[in-house]
Amino acid sequence: MQNISIVLVEPQGPINVGSVCRSMMNFGVSDLRLVNPCYDYRSLESRRMALKAESILNQAAVFQSLRAALSDCHLAFGTTRRFGRYREAFLTPGQSAAQALSQPPDSTVAFVFGREDRGLHTCELDLCQAFVTIPTDSGYPSMNLSHAVALFLYELRKGALAAENTATENRLPARAADVERMFQHMRRTLLAAEYLDPQNPDHILRAFRRLFGRSGLDDREVRILQGLWSRIDWIDGERKKAVNKIDALKKETYRKA
Repeated sequence: MQNISIVLVEPQGPINVGSVCRSMMNFGVSDLRLVNPCYDYRSLESRRMALKAESILNQAAVFQSLRAALSDCHLAFGTTRRFGRYREAFLTPGQSAAQALSQPPDSTVAFVFGREDRGLHTCELDLCQAFVTIPTDSGYPSMNLSHAVALFLYELRKGALAAENTATENRLPARAADVERMFQHMRRTLLAAEYLDPQNPDHILRAFRRLFGRSGLDDREVRILQGLWSRIDWIDGERKKAVNKIDALKKETYRKA
């Protein structure tokens, strides 16, 4: 999410600018670029809407043209609700988010939003490589600027979290030899702790094998389990020392009596 830029072209209301800043902080995006914003975009009204996201408002870069704002961007999505000539092959917010998140990590991706009343001009959309539209109802298709930005930020955040979860699910499993050593350690520990039936210890152990087998163990998880068994070994050893000490004291007391 750190390579995502939100670009507002000639925003007309300070409240909308402040609301956009707040949404950006909600979803983990910090690069705000303003093209010819209203003169009072940092007014008290804007700051009140931004709340704790005032830092984004203060650090927002201001440009005199959209071309300048996009000069270092590798991919730009232009948002529009108008259809017609030169405005074809629209993406949904979800599709644009997926495409943005698939870019190389060192690239900069911009989402460009137009004026509250007129949106982006065709010449401004020419500077964007892809067009995006929100599938609103035809009875009232125009959305509030800050609401539209929040919707795109949500799709981006959702896609980023899904990618993180997929990366976690695709973690490299532990080697079979390491897992088997862990199970053998577990067997010894649970036998010593009198948790397993010494006549048939593998009956319960097989249930644990199936349990861990369903989730799959990586190297870190195997180390954590090994640490758990080692801790139980130590506690059980201390318990047995205490029991032996008590038994010895009882024998000594009985002998003296």
